[in-house]
Amino acid sequence: MKFQGFSSKTLLFLKAICQNNNKEWFTAHKQEYEELILNPSRAFVTEMGEHLQALEPSVNAIPKINKSLYRIYRDSRRPNAIAQPIKERIGIIFWQGDTKRMQSSSFYLHFSPEELYVATGVRWFEKPMLDAFRQTIKNDVKREELANILKAIKAKNKNYTHLEKGYKRYPKGFNEDMAYADLSLYKGMATYTILDPHLIENGDKLINTLYKIYEDMLPLQQFMYAVSLKCEDD
Repeated sequence: MKFQGFSSKTLLFLKAICQNNNKEWFTAHKQEYEELILNPSRAFVTEMGEHLQALEPSVNAIPKINKSLYRIYRDSRRPNAIAQPIKERIGIIFWQGDTKRMQSSSFYLHFSPEELYVATGVRWFEKPMLDAFRQTIKNDVKREELANILKAIKAKNKNYTHLEKGYKRYPKGFNEDMAYADLSLYKGMATYTILDPHLIENGDKLINTLYKIYEDMLPLQQFMYAVSLKCEDD
C-alpha cells in the first residue's frame, strides 16, 4: 500500500481526543483511529523506512506497535494516565541497529494539531547511554567534533536547533576550562525542527521534506549511533 498522506480529518480526530480523552470515547471511535491514524502510519513507516535505509542501511522501520509505532494509550504507571489515558500526539520512530529503540540514535517525529516535530539523535539518556556519551566526549577531539556537527546542522537551516541543557553542574571529569565542556550538561543529544502539522496530509511532500531534514541531520545520527555502540547495559 503506497503512502498517500494522512487524511485531512486526522488532525481533527486528534483534536477530538483532546476534548474527549477517556477510554469509553476512544473505544467507540476505534475504527476512526485505525482508518485515520494507524493504517496510514503503517504505510508511512514502510515508505519512509525505505528512504532512510538509503542513508543508513541498519535503520529499523517496522510498521508495528511498540516498534516504529507507539501505543495510543499512555503508560498506566504515569501520574496523568488516569486523567488523560489517550495520547494526543502520534509518534513514529526509526531507530538504528540492535540497541533498544529509545536508546539508539534514531530518526523520530510526532504530530499533533499544534505541530509536526522532527528530530534526530537520542532525546533522553538512560544511565548506560549517559555514561557512554560522557565517556565519548571526554576526548577533546570527539567533543570538538560534536560541537562542529551541531554548528554545521544549524548553519544549514536557521529553524534547526538542538535540545537544551539538562544539568547545571559539570559531571566528574569535566570543568569550565575545557573547550565545549557544556556538552556534558545534556540529558539527551538530538537536533530537531518544528513544521506545520498539515504537511502530513500530502504524502509525497511529507516524505521529501522529512528526507531532506534527516539528510541534513545525518552527521549527528551517525555520531550518536557510534556512542550507542559503546553503551553497556546495567
